Amino acid sequence: MTRRRGQRGSASVEFVWVTLILLVPFVYVLLAVFETQRAAYAVSTASKSATRAYLLAPDVATGERRARQAARVALDDQGVDARMTLRCLPAADSCLQPGSSVEVTVRTVQPLPLTPSVLGDQLGGIAVDGAHREPFGTFQEGR
Repeated sequence: MTRRRGQRGSASVEFVWVTLILLVPFVYVLLAVFETQRAAYAVSTASKSATRAYLLAPDVATGERRARQAARVALDDQGVDARMTLRCLPAADSCLQPGSSVEVTVRTVQPLPLTPSVLGDQLGGIAVDGAHREPFGTFQEGR
């Protein structure tokens, strides 16, 4: 029986290469999923916190200030930068009145991890948004 000396030790090298080829993309996808989940949690929490802060305010101006502050705290906690829009339903002049509701939407584009900034900000990203609508309390006194 003759041995082939050219194949000696190549199984371990092949195993390392196959592992790297499969493991690197898997880890990258896992990082992207975790970053997107972090952003989703941040916008969801920010929209909910902002809505509640707005509804507990004594007036519209204070409510808007408190809502933006509450959203900023929730977003900063996760390290996410996002835009917030606030609207009163059914009309803007009926805010903080019985029968009205407030809706806050928070949107961001979460960049993909390890994307070089030289290639531009819009190269790759996942759009994430969260919205929360809360009615003004039926059992609360009108202001």
